[in-house]
Amino acid sequence: METVLVVGATGNIGVSAVKGALNSHRKVLAIVRNQQSADKLLRHLGSLASDQVTCIEADILSDSGVRGVVDQVRAGELPPFQHVYSCVGGEYTTTPLKEITTRQLRYNFSTSFEANFFAYRDTIDYLLEQGHPASTWTICTGAQGDIAAYPVPAMPQGALFSMATAACRENANTNVRFNEVYLAFRVEVDEDAAQHGVTSASEFASVYEQLLGRPDIRSSRVRVDSIGDLKELKFEKKF
Repeated sequence: METVLVVGATGNIGVSAVKGALNSHRKVLAIVRNQQSADKLLRHLGSLASDQVTCIEADILSDSGVRGVVDQVRAGELPPFQHVYSCVGGEYTTTPLKEITTRQLRYNFSTSFEANFFAYRDTIDYLLEQGHPASTWTICTGAQGDIAAYPVPAMPQGALFSMATAACRENANTNVRFNEVYLAFRVEVDEDAAQHGVTSASEFASVYEQLLGRPDIRSSRVRVDSIGDLKELKFEKKF
């Protein structure tokens, strides 16, 4: 079985990515903060095959956290992976520009941009070296980067758009199919989604499940603008 490395595995989108990978009959190597986070992830998976999930603790905000996980994979201490899904996010807050503190600004660029950048930088060589013909690298971004109704989450998203385009270009002719999933509405873990009347992680999981099985989609932005886009993928080349 192929394995997906999920960076940001315990968040709303991360749980969805894990579910999508499991639904596609792949295993998961999930990076978590600690054992409490690992237990939380397994609870969210419910009846899904949690025995197909390996949790590894690492600090994904550190510039050596993901690299340390890859080093363990190379050493045979963790299972090899053929796919990466990165979805690290920061605060979803309405703080206006003039009230954003330096600490808040730096924290959110660290969590929302740097962590995703580190994940790419420190895994892409491994995937290229393995040469698996169907490898993928997927990043989830948000429409706040365009709407900017909430500046704090919006600004790092803008930077991620540029990073995703660059990665699409760099991997256009490699064995790694890089794609950006652009999400335009709220997704939460199932129990929270039911309370708040938003889309659940289990529903959004269908996007990643489909994307893994679509070799024709590469170097593209997969737009998820409405509920209908969960059933039939809508995509366009990034360049």
